[in-house]
Amino acid sequence: MGAADATAWSDFVGLAPAKLGGGVRDVVEPATGQVLCTVGIADAADVAVATAAAAAAQASWVAVPPRDKAEVFRRAAALFQQHFDALALFAARETGGILAKGQHEIREAALICNLAAGMPLQSQGHVLPSVQGRTSLARRVPHGVVGVISPFNFPMILTIRAVAPALAAGNAVVIKPDSRTPVTGGLMIARVFAEAGLPAGLLHVLPGDAEAGEALVTDPLVPMIAFTGSPAVGRRIGELAGRHLKKVSLELGGANSLIILDDADLDVAASNAAWGAYFHQGQICMAANRILVHASMAAELTKRLVAKATHLPLGNGATGQVALGPLIDAKQRDRVHALVQDSVAAGAKLEAGGRFDGLFYQPTVLSGVKPGMRVFDEETFGPVANIVTYRSDEEAIALANNNTGSLSCAVISKSLGRAMGVGQQLKCGMVHINDQTVNDDCVNPFGGPGIAGNGSSVGGPADWEEYTQWQWITLKDQAPSYPF
Repeated sequence: MGAADATAWSDFVGLAPAKLGGGVRDVVEPATGQVLCTVGIADAADVAVATAAAAAAQASWVAVPPRDKAEVFRRAAALFQQHFDALALFAARETGGILAKGQHEIREAALICNLAAGMPLQSQGHVLPSVQGRTSLARRVPHGVVGVISPFNFPMILTIRAVAPALAAGNAVVIKPDSRTPVTGGLMIARVFAEAGLPAGLLHVLPGDAEAGEALVTDPLVPMIAFTGSPAVGRRIGELAGRHLKKVSLELGGANSLIILDDADLDVAASNAAWGAYFHQGQICMAANRILVHASMAAELTKRLVAKATHLPLGNGATGQVALGPLIDAKQRDRVHALVQDSVAAGAKLEAGGRFDGLFYQPTVLSGVKPGMRVFDEETFGPVANIVTYRSDEEAIALANNNTGSLSCAVISKSLGRAMGVGQQLKCGMVHINDQTVNDDCVNPFGGPGIAGNGSSVGGPADWEEYTQWQWITLKDQAPSYPF
């Protein structure tokens, strides 16, 4: 269930598939169609075996001294650094990302492990006020087994950001990575932690489909689920978790807005808009889905974005020679194309792109985007810059808030005070002033309201809140006599 059978760190090609009940499946490189490796696919019975083993191992892990726990995460961080080039290249190939994106995933994985190394040595509770003769304590205790269900777009970061703090807080973990990216999203992590000395049985990786995911969510030995993915699947997981009285952390994305105020430098604004819309082909939960620009500047901004879209090189990202790679698969490509076509039919103007070759979707610019069009109302998750015009700051705020919640928003202006005034009125989990929407430092609470999730956050100070629960303890020198 881990990656201990991988024969070399150079890459995971040729990885022997685990024997799981759902059979086997090829892991295909989106840019080339090459089969990178074959992995086992888990079914519900495999999930039950893994959760039982995880629960059994967790009891011993809690008793491991804090310094010994911390050392595991420091060694894991060192391994990510030691094998950085090989792991980054495989991550880029498996996800269809550019090489810099694969490098970013491994760099952040090392950072997250180092952050987790500090957790066992931090204060894990409070002394509470109480009556004379009694000590009252509140302490953080682990849930037990945490189920992590992670997506295809940034599989390393979006998995290990839950795995590392959950383990550091004393939990065991069962990962169900997306079956399209099971190595970067699971097996690579398991290999690193096994080499770092994590006790056997604490971390399990089960690539699979809906059957495995639902089994994990409903398993009685798993009191918490951490999920990153689409709103539709998030609603299903939230429903199942609620029915089984489980804690659930949902991070779902949403329609994010980049607001360009009428005093902004257009060249800088266009650069931010292009990065926010096109990085990793727009397959990012923080992508700038809506680019809101004052009507007086819209034509000039559109011209600049079209110039960028038509000159950004598209191809195999692992070569290090291109700006955009392929979308993850044909299903995702067809969804992006349908969003673009439907919105053009509804009145948006196709300024650039809107075509594809295989899985390579051209950077696209749509102008005249309005509420009611699919690219305005839905998260595109593709390389599409949707230009929306407004005529006042109040209208820009209303357009940005015209949704059921968003993860990230940004405002660009030469006036910091004005931008702050706009930003403070945005209904989203993260606001960036004079930057674009795609930002994460790993030490910040990361999450959002409504369709962006369930109001929970992960990262930094939020990790203790997510991966533990409070336990109240009182101590007296001896038990008192009561009047009954």
